Amino acid sequence: MPAVSAASSSSKAASTGSDGAKSDSPGPVTPIVEFSKEQDLSAYKTMLTIRRFEEKAGQLYGMGLIGGFCHLYIGQEAVVVGMQMALKDGDQVITGYRDHGHMLATGMEAKGVMAELTGRTHGYSKGKGGSMHMFSKEKGFFGGHGIVGAQVPLGTGLAFANRYRGNDNVSITYFGDGAANQGQVYESFNMAELWKLPVVYVIENNRYAMGTSVNRASAQADFSKRGVSFNIPGEQVDGMDVRAVKAAGDKAVAWCRAGKGPYILEMLTYRYRGHSMSDPAKYRTREEVDKVRTTHDPIDMVRNRIVEKKFASEDDLKKIDAEVRDYVNDSAEFATHDPEPDVSELYTDIYR
Repeated sequence: MPAVSAASSSSKAASTGSDGAKSDSPGPVTPIVEFSKEQDLSAYKTMLTIRRFEEKAGQLYGMGLIGGFCHLYIGQEAVVVGMQMALKDGDQVITGYRDHGHMLATGMEAKGVMAELTGRTHGYSKGKGGSMHMFSKEKGFFGGHGIVGAQVPLGTGLAFANRYRGNDNVSITYFGDGAANQGQVYESFNMAELWKLPVVYVIENNRYAMGTSVNRASAQADFSKRGVSFNIPGEQVDGMDVRAVKAAGDKAVAWCRAGKGPYILEMLTYRYRGHSMSDPAKYRTREEVDKVRTTHDPIDMVRNRIVEKKFASEDDLKKIDAEVRDYVNDSAEFATHDPEPDVSELYTDIYR
């Protein structure tokens, strides 16, 4: 990933932060900082890799090669890519079940992720975890968790470990708008602020918790304000603009590294597919989805910017797409020919 710039910003439509923040609140939202050529091209390639990987995973699921649940990240790529650009080695990432994009953004290999999706020996959890349960200590990725909201206290625990050890690492704890209504989230908020734990709570608000819209399920639909009663600052960010995400991530991570406690970022994003592969998404219109895809797609925005600034030609971008497709296709080829785990693996890596 490209080096982190010192400047920070947020979306033009972002809120100015939680009303209940303390007097040492980070203050007003700063403007978006433009990316360098290297940053734009890196963000474009990583987001495109996630998009193509998820499209391929959807195909394999339809062919019966991926079993169980499978939640795709298509449309939300800018969130994890922008946040990852704000991190350093040693920082930790933890999320829920819509997790393949997070794995790829942290640098986990597509072959290992796809092999795990298909239940094969060389998957990241030896073929026993599947879509929702993969980990990589080397890349600082602590899962993939299938229980709604369960990763929030775990991510808070990672931050406690950092504070206990006296390092300056930060825990990036992702969860969705649906999980934001879970009780353990607020227990975690209280602990994190009380002990000034270095955790950034990234709420990926993709507008629908399974099939229920935010406005029907949440009394307070501005999730950046969910930390008000705990004095945790927060702000809304255009989660479809990787520059806005990276800038907000810079500010939130710097806040945590300075020992000021937790920070909440509400990423206003959108998922194009259903909640999971079994969801026909009949609770919204095709026109709604098409409008977002045509006017505010996170990858198209970067692509257009690259062309306009002459960072790369159309032919250059076609080559990048071809490279990405080859990389993803190789991962699928590897996964579908990798052997399934031996039956003896049923008794390894478990509590008995």
